[in-house]
Amino acid sequence: MTSIENLLFDMAQLFWWPVLLLVLFTFAYALFKLGGFLIEAFLRLRLPQRHWVVPTNATGSLESMELLVLRELEGLRLCSRIAPMLGLVATMIPLGPALAAVSSGQSQITANSMGGAFAAVIIALVAASITFAIYTIRRRWLMQELTHWMESQTSEPEST
Repeated sequence: MTSIENLLFDMAQLFWWPVLLLVLFTFAYALFKLGGFLIEAFLRLRLPQRHWVVPTNATGSLESMELLVLRELEGLRLCSRIAPMLGLVATMIPLGPALAAVSSGQSQITANSMGGAFAAVIIALVAASITFAIYTIRRRWLMQELTHWMESQTSEPEST
């Protein structure tokens, strides 16, 4: 390998632990959001007319209410998109050393290095799946709230 290839290889190896920590963080975040989502779903079933994010008596522009909804969903959206990328990175980093071990006939080293990589990608994909499902359902809920808010704004009599 050339010196540039060695430099890139060494740099890629530096990202192994930070990427694994980020994968664990996205999984913890997904579980945290899943708990909140289940509680919110239960409350929405028991009190269907209540608005949970967009206040019915809020005075503001449509744009400010849309920003409120977007801010509420931003973490879920980011996690559902970033987690698969982190999983891919977590798989690719140990792939180089694993291929080198295969070429030298050291299958046990290959199995050890790829086991963690595949576990990381599975955890990342589970985190992405959870957050994407929550994001999709909560987006519908919040759009319904926003629609009800808009209807309440237009149905109020104008004062002159």
